[in-house]
Amino acid sequence: MKQTLQIEATIDQAIELGLRADEFEMIKEILGRTPNFTETAIYSVMWSEHCSYKNSILWLKTLPKDGPHMLIKAGEENAGLVDIGGGLGCVFKIESHNHPSALEPYQGAATGVGGINRDIFTMGARPIAQLNSLRFGDIKEARTKWLVKGVVKGIGDYGNAFGIPIVGGEVFFDECYNTNPLVNAFSAGIIDTKKIISATAKGPGNPVFIVGSSTGKDGIAGAAFASKDITEDSANDLPSVQVGDPFMEKLLLEATMELANTNAIVGMQDMGAAGITCSTCEMSAAGNVGMEIYLDKVPTRQENMLPYEILLSESQERMLVVVKKGEEETVKAIFDKWDLHAEEIGHVTDSGRICYYMNGELVGDVPAESLVLGGGAPQYKREFSEPAYYKEFKKFNINKVQKPKDLKEVGFALLGLPNIASKKWIYEQYDSMVGTATMTTNRPSDAGIVFIKGTEKGLSLTVDCNARFVNADPEIGTMIAVSEAARNIVCSGGIPSAVTNCLNFGNPYNPECYWQFVGAIKGMSAACLKFETPVTGGNVSFYNQSNIKGKEVPVFPTPTIGMIGIVPNIDNVMTLDFKKKGDLIFLVGDYTNDISSSEYLATYLGIKESPAPYFNLEKEFKMQKAVQGLIESKLINAAHDVSDGGLYVTLVEMAIPQDLGFDIVTDAEIREDSFLFGEGQGRVVVTLTEEMESYFIEFMMKMNVNITLLGHVTKGKMQVDEEHFGFISEAKAIFQNALGNMLDDKN
Repeated sequence: MKQTLQIEATIDQAIELGLRADEFEMIKEILGRTPNFTETAIYSVMWSEHCSYKNSILWLKTLPKDGPHMLIKAGEENAGLVDIGGGLGCVFKIESHNHPSALEPYQGAATGVGGINRDIFTMGARPIAQLNSLRFGDIKEARTKWLVKGVVKGIGDYGNAFGIPIVGGEVFFDECYNTNPLVNAFSAGIIDTKKIISATAKGPGNPVFIVGSSTGKDGIAGAAFASKDITEDSANDLPSVQVGDPFMEKLLLEATMELANTNAIVGMQDMGAAGITCSTCEMSAAGNVGMEIYLDKVPTRQENMLPYEILLSESQERMLVVVKKGEEETVKAIFDKWDLHAEEIGHVTDSGRICYYMNGELVGDVPAESLVLGGGAPQYKREFSEPAYYKEFKKFNINKVQKPKDLKEVGFALLGLPNIASKKWIYEQYDSMVGTATMTTNRPSDAGIVFIKGTEKGLSLTVDCNARFVNADPEIGTMIAVSEAARNIVCSGGIPSAVTNCLNFGNPYNPECYWQFVGAIKGMSAACLKFETPVTGGNVSFYNQSNIKGKEVPVFPTPTIGMIGIVPNIDNVMTLDFKKKGDLIFLVGDYTNDISSSEYLATYLGIKESPAPYFNLEKEFKMQKAVQGLIESKLINAAHDVSDGGLYVTLVEMAIPQDLGFDIVTDAEIREDSFLFGEGQGRVVVTLTEEMESYFIEFMMKMNVNITLLGHVTKGKMQVDEEHFGFISEAKAIFQNALGNMLDDKN
């Protein structure tokens, strides 16, 4: 093979590609020479924040990774894997596509969905459910409406065409996300644990294939683009936004499932961030081997693509497969059947180096280990400092907040706020029924439930994070995010199993932003240990900033928690809706005089500076165990956690599905606005028949968890302390139509 020494890269080129000057010197030391431009581009993407986690990995290593159901831990493969019994496992993961969605919301969101699903089926698992967690700016802004509509359509079009149901999610609006929305996509799949496909290259001489779509210039340097702030010049980075094809992905899924049933595969990895570069380096480093790759054999969409363009392209629907020597025709036959590319582009070596060739010339020669997370990629310990606002927020005094005169007016106003109103306008654009396994489409529950075919079991899935709480107190706020996810799993009839996370923060070089990140990791660790829900993986997205009144402001720290739970028997799935008039309404958990960081305080009253709401991890855990026991013992017929908007919104959400109402009494020792609208944690509303009351009380006394009889279910009237609060039909009209009206400029 002809060896070629290309022109050395300059320090200016390295910096332009996103490397620091000292990092360029590190690369020189690793190679023993100055890298050429192609090699510098390779290091720029692999050492980018998005790929290397260089500013977060030291803290990520402190997260708990062991749990009762773990089969594959964080960092070992493309996604985490937990045991669900009967020889089956659940593969699941959440990732961000924030920066692409800020520039081109439709393709940014669509390719986020495509990428996360490939992470699942690349391991040999068939995706069965998707969720998403979305953050947008001020809903009154035209750009926000454009972003919402583009992102929702992108998610819906890709997910619906791909054929995997979207079973849940969350949406939150705040001006801190005006420039930089957050688009976090979650996917889960079921796998036969004997057929796991590893993302590891082995066996010198084994051929390396690229399969799926052809390679184009879309998404070039997307990983580096995702590792910097969005500015006025970011529109120039549009080529960094990938273009997706869900129909191609569906073919790729079926071909992969067929391939998983053969003995032809050694290892396989999705081509996501950094494309061929990432896949070849990570698979080689995982197996302590090397590769020789011939870039001119890669199927391309454009003529005369340069080596670095082929290497860094993030064109979608592609995977790298290491095949057992002699099984090449097996692989080609499967992909020919599905009308997909399957081209041999190289082979495994024992050198530990990746050598890239183009038309017989060596264009890059790099040691695989030097490029990967946990290997030779830099790992930085950043400085952090507590921001001044943290102590200021703690000075909040509820007694200085004037009590509202008309609680009914407040309640109806809250129902129309974008963070509380029904997200019907959004979820109606998603297909939740495709695949016929979804159990909560017409049976509302606190988490999405998917039936595991061939068993009596189900999966309970949720994504949660109240970013306002995390901003007020990163450690407590993230504990709350984990706890709310577990609470939603428990209220649906599931047992919390494991967590994946999507950590969305500002610039890591800002000590105050990094303090938020560190606090979130500490809080997540504490809560995950308590609930025995290890972190199986996820991703970190830094550099999320918005321009507000001419000033760069980081988004609220948003550590999104994706959690799965196992429903041992689908007959125990619990729904949130009131069942019939006369049923008793109980609150499980403690009441506190607390309106801190609530929607009522922050949005309705406009008081932004307050601490995180009341939270006690031990009491939260005990309360959830009690609710779990109530469901298993069939003592209750509805359960719904108290979260955004407080008790009043919880009761309205329980009343709407069956057009029922409620008659409750507040606690004389608690402020009425706190009782109804406060968001203190550790509370669940349950309903039960009068016949079950004595059994219920006896059980709760044994569990030593506080309960309060609030009142009873009515035929449709809402009543608080004998005051008429209107009819559920009025509340329903506001709740279900408010968001659509705002997005369609109807009010």
